[in-house]
Amino acid sequence: MKNSQPKLALGPVSYYWARDSLLDFYEQIAETTIDIIYLGETICSKRKLLRTSDWLALAERLVTSGKEVVLSTLALLEAESELKTLRRLCDNGHFMVEANDIAAVQLLEGTPFVTGHSINIYNTRALARLASLGLRRWVLPVELSRDTLLDMIASRPAGVETEVFVYGRLPLAYSARCFTARAHNLPKDDCQYRCLDYPDGLTLYSQEDKPFLTLNGIQTQSAYTYNLLPALTDIKTMEIDVLRISPQSRHTEKVIEIFQRALNEPETVAEGMARLQRLMPIGACDGYWYGNKGMEEKAIEWSKK
Repeated sequence: MKNSQPKLALGPVSYYWARDSLLDFYEQIAETTIDIIYLGETICSKRKLLRTSDWLALAERLVTSGKEVVLSTLALLEAESELKTLRRLCDNGHFMVEANDIAAVQLLEGTPFVTGHSINIYNTRALARLASLGLRRWVLPVELSRDTLLDMIASRPAGVETEVFVYGRLPLAYSARCFTARAHNLPKDDCQYRCLDYPDGLTLYSQEDKPFLTLNGIQTQSAYTYNLLPALTDIKTMEIDVLRISPQSRHTEKVIEIFQRALNEPETVAEGMARLQRLMPIGACDGYWYGNKGMEEKAIEWSKK
């Protein structure tokens, strides 16, 4: 049984926010109890309101606030210019890097690194291989279940931490096409930066007018927010080292506070659930964690107990 309490991490911002909005956001986050902050553009290289030098300067400021900072890389590389930026991140010489593409893993070989959820680690052989290259922490792919994670934790390599995505819209897929541009009948090369209009992505509805997916440039997300707060007591008994919260345009600091309080005071989970329901853009899901359909929400059953 795990005795130490897991740390809380804030994943990279998935959306395209105005420069001032992004900087103001991190000023607020610096005042929270979050332990680890992932910084960087992971979706689209056209989102350049903050350049590499800006991210590095922001990282330095957050470190002075007592935060551990990790630099995150693109999940899908398509051009030599993107590879150039990747090399600069991997060679920064100061901050650990989260590899979201196997090209980053190759460049980081021999130095400590983290793998994000977009690196498909589905078994302990993959973990062992990456650990031999320098892996120090891995993020569980969001489609894997609690039971699969337990099997992997039982034989994970020594010295490798486990991080689990516990809150936020699920990152489901990436494509060379830009879905946000296409929704506006625009070509990807002339997207007019329409992602700026959707600080939490563009919700896609089914023919039955039910929220189905969220379009975020080249990324497809869930429409519902993945929420493992009801499973927190169980999670604390597992060998999980870090819990990841994914940023949203509003109330992220409140989400952090709810999870932190629930970690410290398990009896506040029910209260936290009620608060989170009001802070989510649409609603919750947690099916993948229980080995069910991703859109399902076991928390509904839990809340009736």
